[in-house]
Amino acid sequence: MSTPVFIQLRCKPGTTYKVAEEIIQREIHSELYSTSGEYDLLMKLYIPEGEDIGKFVNGHLLDIPNIDRSLTTLTFKAF
Repeated sequence: MSTPVFIQLRCKPGTTYKVAEEIIQREIHSELYSTSGEYDLLMKLYIPEGEDIGKFVNGHLLDIPNIDRSLTTLTFKAF
């Protein structure tokens, strides 16, 4: 079973749409939203079973230009 994670992204000023377009082209997200506040984008993605979460995020997402900061929230099956 895949692990869902939520990632908030802060982009360099004026580049949020470019970052979002690159994420869409990579087809790694389940959901992607523009947000207000400290971060510009919120995405939900599923980490494939057996993949290291940190390596997956770094290798498939954080190499996109103009991302200044990210915040990853892990999820756990609680019920």
